[in-house]
Amino acid sequence: MTYTFDPNLAFYVHLADAAFLGFAFLALLGGVIAVGATKLIHNVLGLAAGLVGVAGLYVYLGNHFIAAMQILIYVGAVCISLIFAVMLARPPLEQEKTPLRLPLKIAGGFGAALFAGLVVGNIVLAHPWQPAATTVDASIAHVGTRLLTSYALVFELISLVLLVAIVGSVVLARRGRGLAGGN
Repeated sequence: MTYTFDPNLAFYVHLADAAFLGFAFLALLGGVIAVGATKLIHNVLGLAAGLVGVAGLYVYLGNHFIAAMQILIYVGAVCISLIFAVMLARPPLEQEKTPLRLPLKIAGGFGAALFAGLVVGNIVLAHPWQPAATTVDASIAHVGTRLLTSYALVFELISLVLLVAIVGSVVLARRGRGLAGGN
């Protein structure tokens, strides 16, 4: 079977490339906001944006089930639990922050640049990224079978992450009200 290039499909190829770049940008931007924001609620919102970007990459690569679990569990449960903890906690007292010294900033920037260079060089540029085929069996029986066979370990790990997030939210909420930490 021979395939020929259809010029009418070129628009969709460019659209798929733009979607990939958009989701990758959203994941990176969300990660930067999650790490660099000064307010806790902005950190959580950055985390949610980064996780939505990763879910979009899963959709682009053709794994719709993992993308749906990414949104339901990580964005829907973990981030919402953290937002509840922020809402339940008392605002912290204003404290004077000591800025990082210049050598630490330079070392951190160099480490981040080195890591980004290794990721881009070894993963992104070394492998051709193609949209996956759209023929996926999304029936309830198939998803249930895959969830209890191929994805059983992943399902259990996700439930542990959710449990840790809920416990962490409760600890944050109690500490904010002065009931934990020796008070």
